[in-house]
Amino acid sequence: MISRRLLRIKTLQVLYAYYLSDNPSLEKSKKELLFSVEKTYELYHYLILLILDITDYSETRNDIARSKYFPTEEEANPNVRFLTNPVISTLRNNPELKRYIGTKRISWVNYPELIKNLYNEFINHEAYKDYMDSPQADFGQHKDIVSFLLTDIIIQSDLLQQILEEQSIYWNDDLDFAGLMAQKTVASCKESGKIKVFPKFKNDDDRQFLLELFQKSVNKSSENRDLIKRFADNWEFERIALMDIFIMQIAITEAIEFPSIPTKVTFNEFIEISKYYSTEKSSQFINGILDKAFHTLKAENKIQKTGRGLIGEV
Repeated sequence: MISRRLLRIKTLQVLYAYYLSDNPSLEKSKKELLFSVEKTYELYHYLILLILDITDYSETRNDIARSKYFPTEEEANPNVRFLTNPVISTLRNNPELKRYIGTKRISWVNYPELIKNLYNEFINHEAYKDYMDSPQADFGQHKDIVSFLLTDIIIQSDLLQQILEEQSIYWNDDLDFAGLMAQKTVASCKESGKIKVFPKFKNDDDRQFLLELFQKSVNKSSENRDLIKRFADNWEFERIALMDIFIMQIAITEAIEFPSIPTKVTFNEFIEISKYYSTEKSSQFINGILDKAFHTLKAENKIQKTGRGLIGEV
């Protein structure tokens, strides 16, 4: 499922686009927000599909070698351990994965060079050779080699990253998140054939959280900017980086409007986000303002937490 950190990042990206638009539309932006999450979920399936396509390419290569007039002994009787890997078979036969891939019609058919390059890099790596040459391979080894293919070959591919950037603006920052989901799916595979295919959202609460966080960040924009001005000592508001303002707007909105989320979680999440999405010194600047803002808002009873272990949070 899409993590809440990524949901916060998506909210930040769409909020930024909303305020820079000539004709901002709340409903249109909310649809874009949901579409952005769908694209991440689609990428999760694309990564799993790459594992299957690389396996298919390997099988095709074996078939071509066998069909030679005078194949070598190795070509006539190739090592098919990777082709019969039970983890790959489980991925291929999972009805949820098959349904999504078939319904969305996702495919790498237009990128044969990517499949070829990933395959060649994979089979020339010591990890692959050790796996293929091992006298026997247990289920753990089968799982490890698929995990290696995903995390060390596919996700690290510069060509893949280039293709993703060209294909969708929504995929620029999503590879690590979607890759982690795919890796967890591979890691969940059991010898029984069971596997964990993640839903798009953990539950309806996460979908609601995404939409409410965006809408309330827009609705509370004016008063939250006033709060930022109040605590931005010795700083002219106009000199604060726009991205820093948006990050703090959303953080303050979440702290005030979502009583079940600990303030510490909100604080830490947006400080981490600022390290990747704003200027080099932004995290320290945002840290200082949010720290003062949250302490003051709690003292004024404007931040109130409810739920187990949160009442009276300090």
